[in-house]
Amino acid sequence: MDGSITRITLSDGSTRYRARYRDPGGRQHERRFARKVDAQRWLDEATSAMVTQTWTAPVRGRITVEEWSDRWLSSQTGVKPSTLYRYENLLRTHVLPSWSRYRLADVTHADVAVWVAELLTQGSAPGTVRQAHRVFSLLLGLAVRDGRIPRNPAERVPLPRVTRQEPRFLNHDEVERLADAAGEDGDVIRLLGYTGLRFGEMAALRVRRVDFLRRRLTIAEAVTEVGGRLEFGTPKTHQQRTVPLPATLAESLARHCEGKQGDDLLRTTASGTVLRLRNWRRAVFDPAVRTAGLSDVTPHDLRHTAASLAVASGATVKSVQRMLGHASAAMTLDVYSGLFDDDLAALADRMDAAARAATDARVGAVWARPAAETPTKGKRQGQRGGPRGDRTHNPRIKSPLLCQLS
Repeated sequence: MDGSITRITLSDGSTRYRARYRDPGGRQHERRFARKVDAQRWLDEATSAMVTQTWTAPVRGRITVEEWSDRWLSSQTGVKPSTLYRYENLLRTHVLPSWSRYRLADVTHADVAVWVAELLTQGSAPGTVRQAHRVFSLLLGLAVRDGRIPRNPAERVPLPRVTRQEPRFLNHDEVERLADAAGEDGDVIRLLGYTGLRFGEMAALRVRRVDFLRRRLTIAEAVTEVGGRLEFGTPKTHQQRTVPLPATLAESLARHCEGKQGDDLLRTTASGTVLRLRNWRRAVFDPAVRTAGLSDVTPHDLRHTAASLAVASGATVKSVQRMLGHASAAMTLDVYSGLFDDDLAALADRMDAAARAATDARVGAVWARPAAETPTKGKRQGQRGGPRGDRTHNPRIKSPLLCQLS
């Protein structure tokens, strides 16, 4: 890179240092400084950025965060409507109030760290702060890939820890009590509590997705509420999955399929509309919880309950992952690791039993081995003394003990 520093005198008699360099495209960049050391530092930073291929044209970073956020949102074509709605909400309520007038090039790592701390001070929950930071980081990440800023200033910013609450699990008796208290919606309780479906997946389940012969549910759709509108789409992980259906539950669900077409929803409201979680919880679930004598139970706890009952029935981590539709078995273990503690104890017992059996078999084989007879080694002609291997053939060589005795 061609760069230079020139000392110039202004009309008022003061001195400035003019630094110049040309970028890879041949365009000249110039900046003036009061101190020569600052001019040299500016040139060195530009040189380093070009060598490491992280240099960006300063003019490209002059767009404001607010302007860039519109472009970033427009680029989010592969996300669900509910995710896009959440992004917009986080931008509007947490990101843009602090960053809208900043130019992309002016956002620093320290400024982002201070912003995160201020959100916490203002009373935002740790989980909300992490989500807002993630949206801002995604926005800045696109600016890096577009060549507007050299690096993402939101990366490696210390974030608050989120204390995860222990999942609430119901036993079979509690599930049945809750289902009985729900009346006509008892099958909805059982469906959620024994299959682990998300509420949106249950509300979008169609008659043709229920295989009563094989007792399987095909989960291919989910419905979510976005800004007051219902949106049908793929499940959370964008993957279709098959979930086992208990025989007792299949019998009761069959009654709800009578007189319906294949594309009809399996369960709806009394008026035939799509079930909405907020309305259903207020009108059905919460009253049933009180009637059943339970406390602090949410609809999502039924999903945790399904995982717990599956593990208690002997399901493996992989089976639970497939049933719940988690992206990976690691995610299943991260949420439900405590459910598999008994498996670890049983595994240790089986390994101990196998080790003991192997040890007993080895000891038994040693004791049962017949004593081998030592073959009589004869002397060869001309050999003095004992057989080969017992003593030397040379009578002049004696052992140290014989030397002492002699």
